[in-house]
Amino acid sequence: MELRAFGRLGRVSALTLGGGGIGGVWGATDRAEAVATVHAALDAGITMLDLAPSYGTGFESEVAVADALRGRSSDVMITSKVQLPDDDGRDYAKRIRRSLHASLTRLERRHLDVLVLHTQFRRPGTVLSGTVDPDGYRDEIVGVFEKLRDEGLIRAWGITAVGDPAPLLDAFATGPRPDTAQIVVNALDQNGDLWIHGDTAHPDNPGLVRAAASAGVAVTAIRVVAAGSLTDSLDRDVPADHPAAVDFARAAPFRDLAASFGESPASLAHRYALSVPGVATVILGVKNRAELDECLAAEARGPLTPDELTAVTALTD
Repeated sequence: MELRAFGRLGRVSALTLGGGGIGGVWGATDRAEAVATVHAALDAGITMLDLAPSYGTGFESEVAVADALRGRSSDVMITSKVQLPDDDGRDYAKRIRRSLHASLTRLERRHLDVLVLHTQFRRPGTVLSGTVDPDGYRDEIVGVFEKLRDEGLIRAWGITAVGDPAPLLDAFATGPRPDTAQIVVNALDQNGDLWIHGDTAHPDNPGLVRAAASAGVAVTAIRVVAAGSLTDSLDRDVPADHPAAVDFARAAPFRDLAASFGESPASLAHRYALSVPGVATVILGVKNRAELDECLAAEARGPLTPDELTAVTALTD
């Protein structure tokens, strides 16, 4: 598998196994299949696992990975996350350390390779539940992350760069900068239920990718299949007005295009994300080995040709 530059952590595989799928977020799976999927990913050359305490009931993604790695010699990098909405109060240092130590205990590790802020920013002076004020991030959270890195409890830190572009661009422009940023990258630029800002702002995921890469912030691409909307079918029941269902209906021309190329929509979606300049690694939302195999085959097929890329981008013109 291709290896790509990943900032202070050296190099990372072009594909990263995400914890959402093996944690049961994107349809049903079980522990045995989750463990087998982790093993298959490592055997295929994947070098990073992207987890979170919130991925699955009972911290399932972290617990399943601990099971998968127990007794197995592996230098795989592990990312996990911390949620810090300030409607729950500030006290960021205590909350970050508590969450980190709980993740390390579940994962049976002494450090994380990357700790990611799993909370969206809001613009200063505005009110939006479930978010964090950029001033709190800059004045308090960044310092905690930097200290944890100095202590050796984490090797790097990052942010979830989703939502209103303005505070995210500020985070990339001003040091200390995050080592990595998770940014929505998909062929139809669909944000789905991740967009919580209404009409107060407008998304600019391509601009965020360019700004992060220019600032030396390694980009991890998320929502590559738009929560299942860029696949053959949604594998979980959602109401007809759910963003994923709405996006799935809008993606019919994308599925037709994939068929004309002789590949599945999921394969085309992953090849597109792997072709975007500035993307260091693409996070997979797979929940089993069959879905993993499809993504591995897409990566092996290589990036989109110029004609294929033109055809895909034309769908959003």
